[in-house]
Amino acid sequence: MNDIIYKRASTEQELYQILELQKRNIPISISETEKQQEGFVTVQHTFEVLKAMNDVCAHTIATHEDMVIGYALSMVKAFKDDIDVLKPMFDMIETQVKPTENYIVMGQICIDKNYRKQGVFRGLYGKMKEVLKQEYNCIITEVDKMNQRSLNAHYAVGFKTLHMFHSNNQEWEILICDIN
Repeated sequence: MNDIIYKRASTEQELYQILELQKRNIPISISETEKQQEGFVTVQHTFEVLKAMNDVCAHTIATHEDMVIGYALSMVKAFKDDIDVLKPMFDMIETQVKPTENYIVMGQICIDKNYRKQGVFRGLYGKMKEVLKQEYNCIITEVDKMNQRSLNAHYAVGFKTLHMFHSNNQEWEILICDIN
């Protein structure tokens, strides 16, 4: 689709649209089959945390006809204590990367069901890399090992496994992608 626009989130309306898309893709909103085939998101953010994150480093979004149809959230280290389920990831990252490594965490990526398999995932990461490469050396994220679709999509755009660990009754893979 040529009329998809990739940009950074800049309005409260866009942030609320991110939250709506997120809510439609958390595990309690989808079937087990859909979780296996389509993937899922783990964290449900509050508007306040999402906005605070965006104010520090704007999220990357894909829009079509002024609707957010995909997003990749930016999360700097300063937010490491704000979302409980992500605390173990930040602890693990600190043991795996050099203290001098200037990284950004991609806190969550999601594409609306109607826009999947159209390159939006790749487009979001492409835009994220383009706008953040001046400030950061790499993007780090974590994916639930049960979310095979997300893992494969991340490998396809250049992420590599940095570390695997167990937390909150889940197996996680921390992934890293060099952006310089």
